[in-house]
This record gives sequence, structure tokens and C-alpha cells, in this order.
Amino acid sequence: MSRVTLIVLDSVGVGALPDAANFNDEGTFTLGHVKEYAEKNMGGFRVPNMRAMGLYNIDGLGLDGVENPTASYGKCMEFAPAKDTTTGHFEMAGLMVEKPNKIFIKGFPARITEELEKRIGTRVIGNYLASGTEIIQVLGEEHVRTGYPIIYTSADSLMQIAMHEEVIPLERQYEICRIARELLMGDDTVSRIICRPFVGNKENGFTRTENRKDFSIDPPGKTVLEYLKEAGLDVIAVGKIEDIFNNVGITEVDHTKNNHQGIDATMEYLRKDFDGLLFVNLVDFDMLYGHRNNPQGYAEALMYFDEKLPEITRLLKDDDILIITADHGCDPTTKGTDHTREYIPLLVYGPQLKQGNNLHIRKTFADIAATIAERFAVNDFPSGTSFLSEVTK
Repeated sequence: MSRVTLIVLDSVGVGALPDAANFNDEGTFTLGHVKEYAEKNMGGFRVPNMRAMGLYNIDGLGLDGVENPTASYGKCMEFAPAKDTTTGHFEMAGLMVEKPNKIFIKGFPARITEELEKRIGTRVIGNYLASGTEIIQVLGEEHVRTGYPIIYTSADSLMQIAMHEEVIPLERQYEICRIARELLMGDDTVSRIICRPFVGNKENGFTRTENRKDFSIDPPGKTVLEYLKEAGLDVIAVGKIEDIFNNVGITEVDHTKNNHQGIDATMEYLRKDFDGLLFVNLVDFDMLYGHRNNPQGYAEALMYFDEKLPEITRLLKDDDILIITADHGCDPTTKGTDHTREYIPLLVYGPQLKQGNNLHIRKTFADIAATIAERFAVNDFPSGTSFLSEVTK
């Protein structure tokens, strides 16, 4: 049995990429700004276990690292000219996306909205760039009165559709999103259609539920997940990994809905014997705190993960590899609510791996996939540069 556990701390970026200005993201630094906020307003920011691994030692962060890190550490640049969840995950799985899918930042043109209305049999409202938590406060009452789904967009390649669970039953909500998925393909392909169910009323406010569901495209090429599955290995998806990869290359799923569930599921799998990859996405950093400009919640979520990290590492077998990373940034201290164009952290730990090795700046997220491929003897993996030899004794 050989096991690699890859944990994505969704949106925990570690500083603006050199081309961040092209995305209006100059000066963004999700981890650093959350740390600054917590130290100024919360009495401190305590992530002693990730710090001990070398999180603060990463090149260019300017943070107070430790003398003898327990893990190898570094950061990765994104090859793709994007900052969305799907592209980030595809790249760390080995796909070098040169032309990201379409972004409708100014809203969807009439030819799309009119065809969507025709296919679902009702009007839609909204259709502009918005924060998901804010647009339901603005349009929630009209939606409840009319039953018209709320559509909105962001700086990512997606369409989000918000509907009240007592107005449109969940299964019908998912059906509407599947119809939108079929529509937004070809020349108009977006990475994801996200169903955003909510509840509540005008008097007490509207709130989103955890019944979110993503409708993604198939990866536009063969990922390391498919190579492992074809080799008869386990590819276990925890959190929204199943949605991101549209279940391609995955052998088992635990569709957890929040960080607590995701961390618990990770530990439960590590208590078992499996042979292959455990791929985990912890979504709360991004969904609940980054997009909502909530640095306090973000800091608390990071500190909670760090508290649980020793429980995770105690469950590792001698030849296990644990990789902790992210998929993009989402700096909660910026004016906007969109993702931010940042480096992602790279921590590589295992009971028998080297400690304190600086992996420096990797040129692409795909180095993670190349390393996993080499670990499982996948020959001639087509992208990325493996760092396996740099972390093994």
C-alpha cells in the first residue's frame, strides 16, 4: 500500500504573482493579510504546526520562519492565465491550460439568457457581477414572489444560480443547473455552473444553505487522477473534488460540505488501508470567508485546521506523503470579493521524508501532479517537474 494525501486549503494564497497587475490583484497576500488582521484585532494568529512544517519559511513571504522545519516547503506559480478553482485544480492534476474558459464578467448576453429562459420555462433575474450573499438580499424577495431564478457572475468562468429551497425544490434547482450546463458549452463554455440554494425571508434576511452543487466540465485532457485509476489505484475525492473533475478519474467520493466534515473524513480515510491518492478540498476558507471579506473567520478556520493537523499526521504510515497546498488566492482584506492571482503554498511531509528542504518557487502547479505520478510509477507523465527526489532520503 502506498498513499499520498493531497489537501487543498481552498484559496490560501501566499502572495501576488508577478502578473497580478493584469488581474487587478497587485499587493494581494491572503495568508499574510489574514495573519496581520488576526494579530491586530484577534490577539494573535496561531498556526504553530504549519509554521513548524515551514509555512513561514517559504521564499519571499517575509514571515518569521523556524530554524528547523519538519517538512519540505516552497510555493508554486500558476502556468494558466487564470485564478479560478477549476483551472487551479486541473493544473495541479497535470493539465496545462493555455486558454481558460470564458468569463462573462459583465453578465450573460441576451442570446444566452433568452435561450436559458426558453429551456427552463421561466424568466431569470439578476445577470450581473455580484457577491452571492449580497444578491440574494437584493433580489431574494422578487425571487420568492415570482419564482424567477437569480443568475449572476464573477471574475471566474462560471454561472451561479440562486434559488430559494421553499420556492424551487432542490431537485428542480439541480435540473435547472444541468440545463444551464448543457447550454454553456462549445464557444460559450464556462468551467462551472454553481447551484446556490438559499432560505429565509425579507424580514430576517436570506442565507445560503450547504446544498450547493457544482456542475463542471470534464477535464480537457488526461489528469494524474485518470492515470492512477487506470493503474488500478484508489483515487478518493473528499469535498468538492468530485464536482471539479466531474467525477472523471475518481474511484470513491465523500462529498463533505464544510471544513469540519472534510477534516473528519480525511482522518477517517487515513485510518483505513487504501492504495493511491486521497484528494481533499477544504472549501470554507474561500466560500465562507474569502468571498465574504471576512478575515476573522478566515483566520479562525486556518487556526482550526492547524489544531487538527497533528491528528492527521499521527495517522500517516511510514511511507505516506502528505502535501498541503491551495488552488488560488482570495484575499479577504481586498475591496473586491473575487479570487486573487497568487502563488500557492507547498508543504510536503512524511515520516520518512526529508525535513527542512527548500523547494523554492515551482514554475507550475503541475509539479504536484508530476510528483504524485512518479510516486506511483506512472511513466512519461507529460507535464510538470517532479520534486520527489528532492523530498525523499
